Amino acid sequence: MRRLNSKIDFPTEIVEEGSVRVLVPKLSAFVEKPGEYAPSKAPVFYNPVMELNRDIAVLALQAYQRTVNREIVVCEPLAGCGVRGVRFAKEVEGVRKVMINDINRKAYMLAKYNVELNGLGNRVTVRNMDANLLLAKYAAPRKRFDAVDIDPFGSPVPFLDSAIRATRDGGLLALTATDMAPLCGVHPKACIRKYGGKPLRTEYCHEIALRLLIASTAAIAAKHEIGVYPLFSHSTDHYVRVYLVLKHGARKADESLKNLGYILHCFNCLHRETVHKNVLLVHDCKCPNCGSKMDYAGPVWLGKIAEENFCDLMKEKYGRKRLKSKKRVEKILTLVKAECSAPITYYVLDEICSKIRLPVPSTKAVLEALKRRGFEALPTHFNPKGIKSNAPVTEITTVVKQSAQ
Repeated sequence: MRRLNSKIDFPTEIVEEGSVRVLVPKLSAFVEKPGEYAPSKAPVFYNPVMELNRDIAVLALQAYQRTVNREIVVCEPLAGCGVRGVRFAKEVEGVRKVMINDINRKAYMLAKYNVELNGLGNRVTVRNMDANLLLAKYAAPRKRFDAVDIDPFGSPVPFLDSAIRATRDGGLLALTATDMAPLCGVHPKACIRKYGGKPLRTEYCHEIALRLLIASTAAIAAKHEIGVYPLFSHSTDHYVRVYLVLKHGARKADESLKNLGYILHCFNCLHRETVHKNVLLVHDCKCPNCGSKMDYAGPVWLGKIAEENFCDLMKEKYGRKRLKSKKRVEKILTLVKAECSAPITYYVLDEICSKIRLPVPSTKAVLEALKRRGFEALPTHFNPKGIKSNAPVTEITTVVKQSAQ
């Protein structure tokens, strides 16, 4: 095996993740004060908390490979130490080649070492260049990748245009966004600048964040006459993550744009509804429930955030993979599948009970009571105290009052 390059002049350690062993920065060596975010202090970015993200990424890529039923070529242009790309090559059947890249020279050397450590030199290529430049080199029709995975520290927006152009017709584009403060409405101007949509600080802001990310991608893809189709999406910990199939053609782009619209929200009584962009211009934005002025978020994606069949494929493969977070992965897959056709937005029991000044009842009791009244009601992966339901807020409030007594 190749000797560790002299440019790796910082503390490192070997960790196991999935089926691979990788050399990563020893994060404890870079913490100077308690509570510091160690991954951003290290010379090469590595975040152990994102192992769950990478576990799900392996399952999603395997499910995608099964749907196309051929060998695939994958690109990870923001690789850090290369753990994600190495796992793709090692754990996903049918991956012919993986290209991993990082502009950081030390990350490049560490990734090269990890490729050789796992005996993948014949299938994994490592590059050391600007991510957008790399993707631009593969934007021609016969050079494009089957799958591109953008997992940045922050927003994926600076890489969207080049990533879309470097993904083939029918290819898979995976995106992570960790800049939740703009997406959740803490910094709304930053969200409008980056994503072209207005966020809203509501109890269901994580779902708005995810739908803003998909909408932004759809709008950029449409400029290239490309449509986007979400296969799987989730909001976990400090980020949102989406897996989109890209389909070329003006009609496909138009179909995607039909899914863009707005979420109207009443902060007085918690009523919410969705409208498409041509309706917002003539909507009086008065709450039909209490008459208060309604605020809005958008444009957001109003279509499905996942496909049931794709969730089933991911679940089918998860039992065969070596994943530390198996139980959590299974829970996310189960909840997201149930949410595929669920109503947009969710209600958080804590928020409702804060309004009516009652103790918070069990989520299970509220769900069962709503179902007995003939409404659709299910839990959501976005929030353990959240419920998705087609019941009006007045019915939900009544049920909560009865369940809290």
